[in-house]
Amino acid sequence: MTVVRPVACLDLDRTVIYSAAALDLREPDHEAPRLLCVEVYKGAPLSFLTEAAAATLRELQDVATVVPTTTRTPAQLARVHLPGPPARYAIASNGGHLLVDGVSDPEWDAAVRDRLAGCAPLAEVQAHLRARGGPFVLSLREASELFAYAVVDRAALPDGWVDELAAWCATRGWTVSLQGRKVYAVPATLTKSAAAAEVVARCGGGPLLAAGDSLLDADLLDAADAAIRPPHGELAAAGFTRPHLAVTTATGVAAGEELLVRLHKWATETPMSDSGSL
Repeated sequence: MTVVRPVACLDLDRTVIYSAAALDLREPDHEAPRLLCVEVYKGAPLSFLTEAAAATLRELQDVATVVPTTTRTPAQLARVHLPGPPARYAIASNGGHLLVDGVSDPEWDAAVRDRLAGCAPLAEVQAHLRARGGPFVLSLREASELFAYAVVDRAALPDGWVDELAAWCATRGWTVSLQGRKVYAVPATLTKSAAAAEVVARCGGGPLLAAGDSLLDADLLDAADAAIRPPHGELAAAGFTRPHLAVTTATGVAAGEELLVRLHKWATETPMSDSGSL
């Protein structure tokens, strides 16, 4: 039997790394865990994980192919410096970019263009967002010329606006999700799971482990052989459960630490064959 390394696809924000506002530290200040800053933006520290999580991540890198898997664009991902060696593979723009040694892979770029051919063009969706906006829309942005999102005032968001947008987009091959202050409009064929499957294939077909917290992670967690999420985020709010899905007991940055421990355990203690079964 040929033993293959698992591929561990890790969502970043509010899964493995956390902003100061999302840390959710429950201990008294004098007992709070030591934090490692992994992202600086405009000269200020932005994202953190615990030092214990950093150590576990390095241990996970020794036994699995760790793949940062994010909705961030490549430029936004480049600000994040995780512990350990640079990742051989990374997935950005919700699967729109497969980075190999930090460079967008041209074969995957071409495959994505083919996958998007059946969806309405980005410009049409952007025009609809502009036309259907209001004072509750604080800004409209596009990511990597692949999808769009609106930053909104949640308190002022009209009832039914997101559902109406989702219905309009569905007929054009797009999906809509509300995550925090952002409403994402993403082509239905632009998925993290598709890019993850490509990485697994390039790595020889090993088992897929995954972690995520948002609605845009759902397809990735569904595709994994074993998956884990924190008890916060949009998936938690939606009551997202699967037979192969674990949920951490800790929240905030402590959840990031806990899920890395669980992923390392799966990668090291579960028998894995070249069939990809756990």
